[in-house]
Order: sequence, then structure tokens, then C-alpha cells
Amino acid sequence: MGMSSAPPATENPNSQKQTGDKQSGTTEKHAAKQPPAADRVYAHVKQGVLERRYEGGTLLTEGELAEAVGVSRTPVREALLRLEVEGLIRLYPKKGALVLPVSAQEIADVVETRQLVEEHSVRKSVPASPQLIARLEELLEQQRAQAAAGDLAAAAVTDRCFHAEIVRSGGNEILSRLYDQLRDRQLRMGVAVMHAHPDRITKTLAEHQEILEALRSGDAQAAVDIVHRHVSWFSNLARGEVR
Repeated sequence: MGMSSAPPATENPNSQKQTGDKQSGTTEKHAAKQPPAADRVYAHVKQGVLERRYEGGTLLTEGELAEAVGVSRTPVREALLRLEVEGLIRLYPKKGALVLPVSAQEIADVVETRQLVEEHSVRKSVPASPQLIARLEELLEQQRAQAAAGDLAAAAVTDRCFHAEIVRSGGNEILSRLYDQLRDRQLRMGVAVMHAHPDRITKTLAEHQEILEALRSGDAQAAVDIVHRHVSWFSNLARGEVR
């Protein structure tokens, strides 16, 4: 009788193991959909800083962030260390993390780099391809809709995409990567300027239209001149935000 009962006993553990493996695999798939806790905190704080929900001078505490994202304090510390390396915050032991304001020097550095890269790229983009013209038209319409809806954070993202598209069309991958490194700084400054000067969005849209028309007509010098004026005006406006 002991022999006759052995096969079922052997089969059951295997069956349970297979079921367990399937359940485990299902669990792992669900878990994979959720980013790691530190990544969630990192994204939450970074987006808050870039969109000015956390303005320069704001002190963030580990406890508040842990509660806001729904995690423990350990991943909060990990995320804040990454953000400190990126220059968005400064950590103070036992106090929290201070959101760093945009400095006058940072604005000057970003604007100088933008002018060098964008003016060179827009000149190289002439004659503009039909694909570039179509993409810029699409982004301009998107930015108009976002501005009309009052979504300034989204409009700032589209603004950056408009200029990045021109830089990419210049065909220099190294310059494109350099320009992409300015992304976060540009977004943060752009949102700040749009919130402080909501009437500026109309002028921005008009200047984007001018850049598009200069590219469409093949007038490289006109495109360069408009880009220079466009970025310089942003520089003056952003500097006015520094108190």
C-alpha cells in the first residue's frame, strides 16, 4: 500500500511547484510594471522641481516625500542623492533637501550654449527637409493648443522640442547630445519664465512661426537672426527672475 500511494505523493509536489512557478511568474510580471521605489521618488521630486511645484528655496523632508510617494525613507534618500548630483537640490543632514534656485550664472551658461548650438544648427538646416517643416508645424500647433488651455508646463516641454528638432536636423550627433544635456535646465527656466510672464507665450509662438517661415523660404540668415533674438530675449527675461 505504501508503494501504491507513492506516485500521487510525488505528483502533487510537482503540480504545486508548477502552479507556484506560474503564480510567481505572474507576480513578477505585475511587479515589473511598477518602477523601483527610488525611481518613483526621483521622478516625483524632479518633475516637481522642473514644473515649479517645488520652487527654489523650498525645503523637502524625507518624511513628507515618503508619504507623498507611498514608500519608506530609504529609497527617498537614494533618490535625493541622485538629484543632488544633478544639481537640483542640496542635502542637509537631519533637515532635508533644499531645492536650489536657478542662479544667474546658470542662466548665462545655458543661454550662451543655446545660442552657439542653435544658431549653428538652424543655418545647417537650410535647405530644410519637408519632414522637418512638417514636424515643426505639428509642434507649433501643439504648443498653441497647450497655451490656449493654460498648460504652461506642457507648453514649455513642446517649446524645447521645437528647438531640439532643429538641432537634430543639423546632423551633428555630438551637438545633439550636448543640447539634450540642457533639457532639464531649459524646462525649469522655461516654466519659470512662462509663469512669471504669461503674456510672453504669444510672442514665443509668433517667433516660432517666424523661424518656421524662414526655414520654409530657405533664408538661412533670417533664421539665424530670429533664433538669436528669440534666445536673447529669453535670457533677459530669465535674468529678471533672479532676485
